[in-house]
Amino acid sequence: MSDTQYLDAHTASLKQVHWWHSEHLQTHAQIVHWGDYGVPLLLFPTAGGDAEEVERFYLIQGLAPFIREGRLKVYSVDSVNGRTWINEPNVAHRVWIQQQFDLFVRHEVVRLIQQDCNSEHIEILTAGASVGAYNALVSICRHPEVFSRAICMSGTYDLQKWLEGQWYEEFHHQSPLLFVPGLEGDHLERLRQRHVLLACGGGDNENPEESWRVAEVLGGKGIPNRVDVWDAHWPHDWPTWREMLPKYVQENLQALGG
Repeated sequence: MSDTQYLDAHTASLKQVHWWHSEHLQTHAQIVHWGDYGVPLLLFPTAGGDAEEVERFYLIQGLAPFIREGRLKVYSVDSVNGRTWINEPNVAHRVWIQQQFDLFVRHEVVRLIQQDCNSEHIEILTAGASVGAYNALVSICRHPEVFSRAICMSGTYDLQKWLEGQWYEEFHHQSPLLFVPGLEGDHLERLRQRHVLLACGGGDNENPEESWRVAEVLGGKGIPNRVDVWDAHWPHDWPTWREMLPKYVQENLQALGG
């Protein structure tokens, strides 16, 4: 299928794909990039998705006006950790991949974005839906030195059910519900300068309680956040996220002066 099947021709012309061997994941990795200028946004796919899933389901087309205007540059990677949580029978390996994925994002993906934006100090927006929202939340909570604002849509934030009753100390540090309450010092002070948006629908397969749990944990540490629950017409599905994402990207760009 051609890119223009999912994108207008102008936005498709601003697409690039980068491949490399990941030192942290020990496999090939890719990042897909749309746009030449603007605020960088790392947009995570859903649990089983690849880097181009956000294009195939028209999230990129929804952001096309910002991309064409040079206000936004969008990046996306494969959901390596999400696929592992769903498909890997070995629980310890699921936790290990989650750790490695976090390192991959911080030290490989962020580095590529910084190089592409010609700045080691540029701050990055992050967003995602479902498990992608979990990835966005983990990224900003663990690395507020590089991620400035997160747009979390219909998030699945409590992954403990996939531990199958087992406990791993390493998982504690990958779950904002668990590690944020213990944050202090410079890390916490930096995170208090950030903002997390927790949006979800009120329709089928949505669970607003997960967003409220995260908000309670963040609020308890003085971390700015907002819960935005849409009504029952909005289910846990792509049409909801296609409506949400441009709206919240516009809000965030305005907040950043972009």
